[in-house]
Amino acid sequence: MAIDRIEATRDDGIADLVSPRAPQPVREAVTAGFVALVDCAPLIVARDKGFAESEGLDLTLVRETSWANIRDRIFLGHFDAAQMLAPMTIAATLGLGLPAAAVVVPQVLDLNGNAIAVTTAVKDAMRRTGDAGDLDRPAAAGAALNRVVAARREVGEPPLTFGMTYPFSSHNYELRYWLASAGIDPERDVRLMVVPPPMMAATMSAGHIDGYCVGAPWPTVSVAAGIGHVVATSVALKPGSMEKVLGVRKLWADRHPERLDALVRAVTAACAWCDDAANRPELAHLLAQPGILDVSADLILAALSGRILTDPGVAAEPVANYLRFSGRNRPSLAGARWYAAEMVRWGQAAKLAAVLDATEATFRPDLYDRALGLAAPASADRPVTLFDGVSFDAGNPAAYLKQIGMAG
Repeated sequence: MAIDRIEATRDDGIADLVSPRAPQPVREAVTAGFVALVDCAPLIVARDKGFAESEGLDLTLVRETSWANIRDRIFLGHFDAAQMLAPMTIAATLGLGLPAAAVVVPQVLDLNGNAIAVTTAVKDAMRRTGDAGDLDRPAAAGAALNRVVAARREVGEPPLTFGMTYPFSSHNYELRYWLASAGIDPERDVRLMVVPPPMMAATMSAGHIDGYCVGAPWPTVSVAAGIGHVVATSVALKPGSMEKVLGVRKLWADRHPERLDALVRAVTAACAWCDDAANRPELAHLLAQPGILDVSADLILAALSGRILTDPGVAAEPVANYLRFSGRNRPSLAGARWYAAEMVRWGQAAKLAAVLDATEATFRPDLYDRALGLAAPASADRPVTLFDGVSFDAGNPAAYLKQIGMAG
């Protein structure tokens, strides 16, 4: 009986003191930042589904409100890595806006996923200028908006204000490209202002902006609330556009190559998990948590499934390849060069050659290949045709700049 009581007590925990367990392997610490967007999913999944742990990593994630905060904390060394906008990594390496902070990109997190939305008042004004059915096409929607902008100017009304998430962002360049293609000068005919992604819908609701470009789920949130209308998606504007990337401090990457490789493998596995349709309901609930996106899982699931709400009260429309996490995770120099060209186009950098050099230093497909044990593939980059018929050849960005009316 006494022996039975002793064993029962040991089962309650004392046995560990008498016979200590074998030491557990120490996991390597990695701290990464993210912003509340659906495409933070690979980092969340890497942590919560055990992919980081299986690679021997103790992955700590910190949510930030804005891309400026992500930039600052990478610069200060608070973060080893972060979910980052693809072009902001180039800007960091160049030192645009802050002293240079060398960042490397060993991995792409997702493609596409953005949308341009306008308020009900603006959409109604656009409808009055022509066939409402045409507004489903980016070119027709842009032409209608141009007529609205011109009408406001003629009667002395203030210009429309559009939100975008960061000066060196896909959102800024996609919004500017769409406006300029429609004959609207983003520098003169409208106002552009920076709004953190989680605040975009609320800023529109408060009447401070007339439209915006932002990533999922925030366009869907605006439409579901009856205050926004989607007029273009990034996949329609520029198919296969590289969106968020894994940005890593170069100093950390150089000092901890094995840790970096483990992180890339964990996030690559997480990307594949995210793209599996069978996992979407669970992923939507993971992201819906208060510490992550803190929005309805149903709205997140709609974005993950490519079922896009474009107008309040109208059934969601399927959009092919609206958001992709897997299959194109190797850093794309071709995709990065389009951002480099746009930086020059809009006067953020003076010399195309310098921006292209920074792009080559930042986007590191060799690190992705090293982590996964892959041989570098033969280059197969083809020119990309944007929605208005303009072609971008990554091998000749200067020709692209000439095509849109400026010298590189």
